[in-house]
Amino acid sequence: MKLYNTLSKSVEEFKPQTDKKVKLYTCGPTVYNFAHIGNLRTYIFEDVLRRSLEFLGYSVHHVMNMTDVDDKTIKASRGKQQEFKELTKKFEVSFLADLHNLNIEKPTEITRATEYIEQIVEFVSDLLDKGFAYKGEDGSIYFSIEKFADYGKLSGLDKDGIKSGARVAQDEYTKENPADFALWKAWDEADGEIFWQTKLGKGRPGWHIECSAMSQDKLGDTLDIHAGAVDLVFAHHENEIAQSEARTGKKFVNYWVHAEHLLVDGKKMSKSLGNIYVLSDIEKKGFSPLDFRYLCLSASYRDKLNFTWESLEAAKNALTRAKKILNNHQSVILNEVKDPDSSLPQNDYLDKFKSALENDLNTPEALAVFWNMLRDDKLSAEIKKASALEMDKIFVLDLDKEVSDEIPASVQKLVDERIEARKNKNFELSDKLRDEIESLGYSVEDSGTETKILKK
Repeated sequence: MKLYNTLSKSVEEFKPQTDKKVKLYTCGPTVYNFAHIGNLRTYIFEDVLRRSLEFLGYSVHHVMNMTDVDDKTIKASRGKQQEFKELTKKFEVSFLADLHNLNIEKPTEITRATEYIEQIVEFVSDLLDKGFAYKGEDGSIYFSIEKFADYGKLSGLDKDGIKSGARVAQDEYTKENPADFALWKAWDEADGEIFWQTKLGKGRPGWHIECSAMSQDKLGDTLDIHAGAVDLVFAHHENEIAQSEARTGKKFVNYWVHAEHLLVDGKKMSKSLGNIYVLSDIEKKGFSPLDFRYLCLSASYRDKLNFTWESLEAAKNALTRAKKILNNHQSVILNEVKDPDSSLPQNDYLDKFKSALENDLNTPEALAVFWNMLRDDKLSAEIKKASALEMDKIFVLDLDKEVSDEIPASVQKLVDERIEARKNKNFELSDKLRDEIESLGYSVEDSGTETKILKK
C-alpha cells in the first residue's frame, strides 16, 4: 500500500512498525458545536483509510480524541462548570450520531482531554526538566521552539522569520505568527470555574499537548499513522511533533496523512457567507448522509472538493441508480458504453478495486472500477451483487438495501399544507409550498382536484 506522507512530501510504500499491525491516531472534534460537512469529509476519509487497511489484511488499533477542554469549549460554556459538562456531552453525542449516520466505524478507543490531566501534567513536567519548556511571566508554561532543532519539518516553515521569545497564549494561531506555544495555561478570569489545581499551578492544558499525551499513552512513543485535516499541519501537528520528540527523543509519527479542504460553491465555509452546513441541513433538503459520503468518495482526499447542491444531487442520483441495478429493478437501463476490459472475469474487477485502494486511497478510481463492473453485460446479476458487496466494505453505501420510493414525512406535510392552501384559494402560499417541495427533490403535478407528488 502507498500513501502520501506530508512529512516527506512524497508518496511512500506503507510499512508499519509491526507486521500487519497499525497504530493509527486521528484528531477528533472540539466538542463546542456541531461538526460541519467540511469536518465530516475528513472523518469519512479517515474511515476509508482504516477500512482500506483492514481490507488489505492489516489489524488497526485506531485511537481518536475528543477535545473537551480548550479556549472554544470554555468560551461556549462561559466558564461555568455545569454548562461546560452539558455542552461537551451534547456535542459529543451529536458527533457520534453523525458518524453512525455516515456509516463511519467507531474508533477502537476514544479519549477525552479532561480524563488526561494527570498524564498531561507529567508530560509538561518532563519538558520543563529537559529544558524545552519554561514558565512565562503570566504563570503559563510554554514550549521553546528555538530549543527544538527540527521545528517546522512537517509544514516546511522557515524558522528564520521567527521572533525569538515571542509567545502565543491562545490555542490556535496562524502561520504568520509562529511562536512559543502554551503547554499549560495559567488560570485567568475568562476560565471561570474551568481549572485544575496541580503542581504546575492553577490552570488547564493547552490544546496541542492534549493529543500528544493521549496518543502516546494509548499507542506508544511512535505511531504508524497520524491523520487529520490539512489545516492542522500548522500549527497543531507541527507542535505535536516538537513536544513529543523533545520528550522521548524518538520519531513521533512515521506517516502523516492529511485530507484537503471542502469548499462550498468554490469558497471556504464562513459565517459571513452563510455557507456553513451541518449534516441535518443536508437531510432537510431531502438528501441522505450516504449521498454526501458518495460525493466525498468521488474525489481524492488530497484534492479540494467543491460542494454544491447540484453535485450532491448528482451523487444521490448515482447512488440510487447503483442500488436499483443491484437490486434488480428491471426499469433501469444500463449505460451502453462498455469497459474495454469487460471480458475479464469477476475477480479482476476486485483486483483493480484493490489496486486503486493501494494507490494512495484512490476512491475515484475505485468507483470507476465499480461502475465498469456494473456495466459489464457479460457478468451475471449475482456476480455483480457479490462483487459490489465486497467493494461496499470500503464504500459502506448500503448497496444491498432497496431504494425506497416512499415520500418522507417532512415532504408529505408540505404537500398536505399545499392541498389545503389550494382549497382555500391561497395561491400565493400554494406556489411558495410548491417551490419548497421541489427544492427537496420532488415534483408536483396538479390534475383538477388531485395532486401527484413524484421523485425527480
